[in-house]
Amino acid sequence: MASETGSLGFAPSEDPFVVEHGGFYRRWFSMIDDLSVLERTVASLRGTTEDLWVPVWREVGRDYEEEGHRLHDAGDREGARRAYLQAKTYYSIGRFPGELSPVKRLVGDDCKRAYRHAAAYLDPPLEEVDVVCDGRRIRTHYRAPNHASAEEPVGAVLVMCGADVFKEDRGWAAEMVLDEGLAALVMDAPGTGENPFPYAPESVVAWMAAIDHLAARPEVDRTRIAAFGISRGGYSVMQLAGTYPEMVRAVVAVAGHPFGYRMTAEEMDAYVAMRSRRATFQFGAEGDPPTFPPTSVEQEEATFSRWALSELGLVDRITCPVLMINGKLDHLAPIGNIYFMLEHGPVTGKEARVYADAGHCAFKYYAEWAPASFRWLRDKLG
Repeated sequence: MASETGSLGFAPSEDPFVVEHGGFYRRWFSMIDDLSVLERTVASLRGTTEDLWVPVWREVGRDYEEEGHRLHDAGDREGARRAYLQAKTYYSIGRFPGELSPVKRLVGDDCKRAYRHAAAYLDPPLEEVDVVCDGRRIRTHYRAPNHASAEEPVGAVLVMCGADVFKEDRGWAAEMVLDEGLAALVMDAPGTGENPFPYAPESVVAWMAAIDHLAARPEVDRTRIAAFGISRGGYSVMQLAGTYPEMVRAVVAVAGHPFGYRMTAEEMDAYVAMRSRRATFQFGAEGDPPTFPPTSVEQEEATFSRWALSELGLVDRITCPVLMINGKLDHLAPIGNIYFMLEHGPVTGKEARVYADAGHCAFKYYAEWAPASFRWLRDKLG
């Protein structure tokens, strides 16, 4: 980023009217070149309903997209690529948390278009491929080193997206995978983006199909496939590792919940209060039901019973090397999840990085843990 984030304050929060470490905009910090543009835009917001939210972010995105066109025409390929990526990122903020309505779908189309413009400059190129599972097609982004071939196959990493940041926002992860000489497949999570599967534990089959797709590619070594995920994706990589241990050789889980850790009563009360405060921000049309419904202790206990790795019988099945990363002050994926996994299941092959002064996904330290994650995966794949 051209603008440093070091001077920002910190709060584990989902307040979209404040730019701070651990807060709402943490999702996009690593993708923004000039933080002052974000700060000015946030200061101009008058609300979060789509009539007040989408036009503000769409205008910034269009300015960057037009700049990309100008730079392209001037022959500045790198400048154009960066401008298109900025456009994509601001459109992505406008789309948050997903394509809930026709208005959100339009800005979602803007996001995909800007990303395609940026991807046109990539070498090796980006290939849009469909992963087929149970008769449904999941559109994904695939890239492989230019030297990869059936005669010289490479390892591969499945980059697993989360709840509200989609594959267009994970191009940086694919780039880091390629830097390590590996192939990358980036896929939206079930229930988001271009993944038609519902958000349900059973939808792990979609991730398994992505692994199978990689394994079937002649330029990929089927014995050297790993996975990487952030936030909900951090949960999904662990679920996948336990469900498909014969094919997944290593995983990096940045945050993730629930693994099996049972919060104390005090932690649960704070967790419920935080998620219920998030419910006060409406990102759909005015008068719509809450974008994020409020929760309760009872609802969280039911979610744990349905989703926790421990309840699904997966903890003992996670036998591959695992690297878990998070901030100690995470308000959405309690840090106890990491300690639970270190203390349960197979005792070898588990590593962790915990950042004491960071929040959800430790985005404050992205520049450290992101490249280190893919170096770690390369080493584990051999």
